[in-house]
Amino acid sequence: MALYYDAATILSPEKHRGSLKSRIYGSSTFKSNPAQVYALICETAKRDVFLKEVLDHVQLLHDEPKLTPLLALFLCHDHFFAKAGIAAPAKHPLRQSIERHKARLQSEFTRARLRRKCASIDDLKSSLDRERATHARPHPRWARMNTLITRDTESVVGSIFGCKRKRDLDNVLNVDAGTVSYCHDAHVPNLLALSPGTEVTKNDVYKQGELILQDKASCFPAYLLLGNESKEEAGDIIDGCAAPGNKTTHLAAILSEIGSEGKIFACERDSTRSKTLRVMVEKAGAGGVDVLAKQDFLALDPQDARFGRVTHLLLDPSCSGSGILRREDIPKLALPDDQRTKSKKRKRQEAEELVSEDTTADAQVDLAPTEEEAPIPTSEERLHKLANLQTRIVEHAMRFPAAKRLTYSTCSIHEQENEVVVSRLLASQVAQTRGWTVLPRSQQIDGMKRWRHRGIRNKPDDSFDGNKLTEEELDACIRCNPDDEEGTMGFFVCAFVRDVDAKETSHSNGSSDRLDENDGGGDEEGSWEGFD
Repeated sequence: MALYYDAATILSPEKHRGSLKSRIYGSSTFKSNPAQVYALICETAKRDVFLKEVLDHVQLLHDEPKLTPLLALFLCHDHFFAKAGIAAPAKHPLRQSIERHKARLQSEFTRARLRRKCASIDDLKSSLDRERATHARPHPRWARMNTLITRDTESVVGSIFGCKRKRDLDNVLNVDAGTVSYCHDAHVPNLLALSPGTEVTKNDVYKQGELILQDKASCFPAYLLLGNESKEEAGDIIDGCAAPGNKTTHLAAILSEIGSEGKIFACERDSTRSKTLRVMVEKAGAGGVDVLAKQDFLALDPQDARFGRVTHLLLDPSCSGSGILRREDIPKLALPDDQRTKSKKRKRQEAEELVSEDTTADAQVDLAPTEEEAPIPTSEERLHKLANLQTRIVEHAMRFPAAKRLTYSTCSIHEQENEVVVSRLLASQVAQTRGWTVLPRSQQIDGMKRWRHRGIRNKPDDSFDGNKLTEEELDACIRCNPDDEEGTMGFFVCAFVRDVDAKETSHSNGSSDRLDENDGGGDEEGSWEGFD
């Protein structure tokens, strides 16, 4: 029975991170055979929609309080599809929780099979495989050539199982199963789209840092920030939320390509992630990066002499992570509805917790996942706090004396964290005082200028005022949509520029542009917890 518990635990993002194989084979805490756990998860993922249909009609979870939705899914999969049935003793409580409803389960199973016009179990399996293939949208494996180490693209991709070059993304996604191919991206230089599921991490070019796995959308901030800058225009750079280091090393590569000797200050508040950042920077050969370990970006003093030559800043702060795609090898199972009613005591406890969260003056901002992790469920309360925090971070960046360009990005699809934040920033005192505006689409680097998905405007709800951007400002914002034909995760990026020749305006009280830390978008309710 440990098999089913282990499988359910592995799919929990709160307890395990990384790819499915690394979760299963990289842990010594599980009692089950790793190969059996892997097979159970993969096979259940092929039939989860069908099993959910059966379980919902039977309402098994309502009658069996010891079963979780995941356990019910795994147990019923083996009950119906495994040759040996459920891998547990006949008297085990969880097995009995299925056996007690055997007649009803079989009846609903047969009805669901006949609705699909399948005469046998084998016919049903084939039908479910076809259904899954029809609804599944293939996603490429994006990888960036690390030009700090090599620029020989053909040699690198040729070493990955004899990769064959294709004309465009569609041709890469439509290759036969088992065939590995690639194409050059049409928008970002040195970015490759590899066939879905291509194994890269075991290859020497990855281990040596020549190839960096990085989603296409994640490449936009650095390219938009520096792509059309000259050697003379690019000074020092701050990456305000640098770990794990993909964007940082991309910045270093672009600086090297344009011949700039500018330094990159990479901030990361968390000590563990600081170590990851340092390893990534060293592996990529980014010698011009100064890792500021355990450094809170908001604690940097813009007037510090170290940052006197900082002209560009890249900001990718904490967000809801709503645009993040789950790893392609970690299935997101369709779970049966859990209609069990909660006790009055439990409901009262939850209500008290919600009241406590709303009234706590120093409530913590829940940090966002990295690009490699699944998103955290987002409430309106959390979106509000994140938007305040994001605004505060960018306002702080706008205060650096020599700063003339910055990018703000999130891996979120929510307007509240994207266009609304940009709108608030443009209306802020520091932006108006120092002459910050958005970088128009017409002045963006060619690849970004040609990107067709731009900013949106939705009807404001009761929680947010909605963005007040002009059509030109919306057109300056760049969006990526998860699971569309571009093959990216959900993402947003906007560049801001400052007219350094324009005379800065004064505040009404005659003070300079150095604002109090709590002005503008400061989050009065939440304490700063650093970047994730």
